[in-house]
Amino acid sequence: MNYNLIRYGVKDASIAENRTLVAKVFEALDETKPQSVRYLVLELDNGEFIHVVGYEKDSSALTGLEAFKAFGADHAGRRSTPLVRSPAKIIGNYHMLANTDEAVPA
Repeated sequence: MNYNLIRYGVKDASIAENRTLVAKVFEALDETKPQSVRYLVLELDNGEFIHVVGYEKDSSALTGLEAFKAFGADHAGRRSTPLVRSPAKIIGNYHMLANTDEAVPA
């Protein structure tokens, strides 16, 4: 499984909207139940959002959702900082992410 960590800040006036759009993505995932995607979103107290995305061959099971397209539609307008995307490897996982037995040895 491939993993990416995506981090960005959101303008104060857009935090509620961003939360709502993220919630709709999770609703769509709950409806479609793609098995090839893992997705976690965290919101920090300073208005930053962190997305951890895991996917098998491609992320289209997530990015192809209408709710995800709506989330991305004016994403740049909601952000207060640039979006930073980094490939990531899971080194350890204790009950946080389901079925992640691909931990990389240190």
